[in-house]
Amino acid sequence: MTGIRLTAPAPGWAIDADVVVVGSGVAGLTAALRCAAAGLDTVVVTKARLDDGSTRWAQGGIAAALGEGDTPEQHLDDTLVAGAGLCDEEAVRTLVTEGPDAVRRLIDTGAHFDTTDGGDIALTREGGHHRRRIAHAGGDATGAEISRALVAAVREAALHTIENALVLDLLTDAEGRTAGVSLHVMGEGQHDGVGAVRAPSVVLATGGMGQVFSATTNPSVSTGDGVALALRAGAEVSDLEFVQFHPTVLFLGADSEGQQPLVSEAVRGEGAHLVDADGVRFMTGQHELAELAPRDIVAKGITRRMHEKGAEHMYLDARHFGAAMWEQRFPTILAACRSHGIDPVTEPVPVAPAAHYASGGVRTDLRGRTTVPGLYACGEVACTGVHGANRLASNSLLEGLVFAERIAADIAETRPPRTEPAAVADAGELVALPAPEARTAIQRAMTRGAGVLRSADSLAAAAAELEALHREAAADAEEAGGSGRSGGSGAKAVVPGVDAWEVANLLLVSRVLVAAARDREETRGCHWREDRPDRDDAHGRRHLVVRIAPDRTPVVHRTETAAFPPVRPSD
Repeated sequence: MTGIRLTAPAPGWAIDADVVVVGSGVAGLTAALRCAAAGLDTVVVTKARLDDGSTRWAQGGIAAALGEGDTPEQHLDDTLVAGAGLCDEEAVRTLVTEGPDAVRRLIDTGAHFDTTDGGDIALTREGGHHRRRIAHAGGDATGAEISRALVAAVREAALHTIENALVLDLLTDAEGRTAGVSLHVMGEGQHDGVGAVRAPSVVLATGGMGQVFSATTNPSVSTGDGVALALRAGAEVSDLEFVQFHPTVLFLGADSEGQQPLVSEAVRGEGAHLVDADGVRFMTGQHELAELAPRDIVAKGITRRMHEKGAEHMYLDARHFGAAMWEQRFPTILAACRSHGIDPVTEPVPVAPAAHYASGGVRTDLRGRTTVPGLYACGEVACTGVHGANRLASNSLLEGLVFAERIAADIAETRPPRTEPAAVADAGELVALPAPEARTAIQRAMTRGAGVLRSADSLAAAAAELEALHREAAADAEEAGGSGRSGGSGAKAVVPGVDAWEVANLLLVSRVLVAAARDREETRGCHWREDRPDRDDAHGRRHLVVRIAPDRTPVVHRTETAAFPPVRPSD
């Protein structure tokens, strides 16, 4: 345990439970429903409303070997290729073999997928898949349908939910085992201010960290809160350098920041072409699957062509679809494009890569257990080893589903007893909060130095900027007495609050990501080093495991093989 925690008021209220699930996407709600079905007193904590997470924005679908002639083995092969030598094969095998039945249970829960005239699930292809195995709903609104079904099930089961709540830190007992979380309810929830949910099992399902970059497909709530909480609690994270940049995000201008509209890979799966301003297809010949190559290859292909042409974006041409197909298959994307003055029925769509998905996260085993006893993680916040160096399209919803079920089974089997949280750590171990306006500086430093294209120089510059922000926050807090009130010198520390806590999380996660990216001196998967363009299997086919030392310094450890070490010494 590090003893590090955010500067925040002491909890003013508390509730008790057997399990607290943090997050309300496919992973979180599946875990919560399964735990509740096992008779566990379960509380769901979510940062916004129940349906406001990343799952709702998933356009493409959920991958599983459901079609005639397809097999889990073929799904495994495609996943391993996309993962560029760093997938945990046992984790992938678990995903692809348990995935089909997990999807069927999701359907039993109430999710409705698009079907063929014969009544079978309609399947499509996406990048990296050699078969049609992507189930979708509402054409391009799969995530919204899955979220709707799970939220309805949670409400029907009358689960205890706390909405509009930012989780702060892990509570632990005297033995260092999980004892719950502290959290802050933001105005519209059931409680006011900082409180606690005391529970011996905590499931992190907080989603991604796309907001560390200026432009992302992630919603505004994706500020890396779960990864940051786990790091402060002493957990290990892994593969954080592998951030997948979605190749085709609607280009809204070079200065656009925040969440950007996604143009799903399924559009290319149905036959759209990537072209430059002259109408030339540039992915043909770069990969056997051309526009349907794994995402890292397509993102690199787009970026290379942008550099060659001195352009800020490329184009996705699907005019040959015709109006009827656009309206029936991709109504959400069509509406998003038209709202920004672009009609894909009559003109190519301007696209450029943007931060999309974290392939790494809090390190877990096949039961979702982290290196902190009682703390679990699933979904995008977790690193199960499934994705390796690059996530295969539409494996993310499936991963959340499969490993959430495994976590619930483990908690139901072990049923750890409730224990009392230890006394709050002393003030000397509090994180100095950066000023809320540091958010933009963090995002721009990360975009410049740790975006699609990286180098030793760009990463060093990003690290220097981030460390300067870290030191500045510490110096300001020390000068102001670390109390949030004006000190004798006249300096004023940042007042604890949602904006400051989010920025503290963004800064911590960014520092760890950059530390790992600097250590990985090769190009692999979605980690592209301009100065190290080749893959180095002799030294690079290893995982980078990172933890935070008590002095807040990221400590990077390279595994001895491509396999993860156990999360428990006794395993």
